[in-house]
Amino acid sequence: MPKKISPKKEKKPEKVIVSPEEFEKKVKQLAEQGLTSEKIGEKLKKEGIHSGEFSKKISVIMGDSYSPPDILNVQKKLDELLKHIEKNKQDKKAVREKDRIYSQLRTLKRYFKIQ
Repeated sequence: MPKKISPKKEKKPEKVIVSPEEFEKKVKQLAEQGLTSEKIGEKLKKEGIHSGEFSKKISVIMGDSYSPPDILNVQKKLDELLKHIEKNKQDKKAVREKDRIYSQLRTLKRYFKIQ
């Protein structure tokens, strides 16, 4: 019988203890690099810092630079589609898709109360 190969388990990073001030400083530093709140949380977890242990949410710490990841993802999709339409003016399905994505973006902005 062939031997079963077990998948390698990733080692969890050791828990790092930081003060709330250091946590906020780290979050602001990562936000300046252009990371979203989701990516900041993932990066901190890899370093052994868990955001749930602190009283403030990452989105609150980011302040005005915070934009919901849903909106960022739809905006990115729309930008890529507009580039495609510039090159391929005859693509009628892409034009229809553009209208659908604009509508989706409008709905999300209304939901998150963003102008």
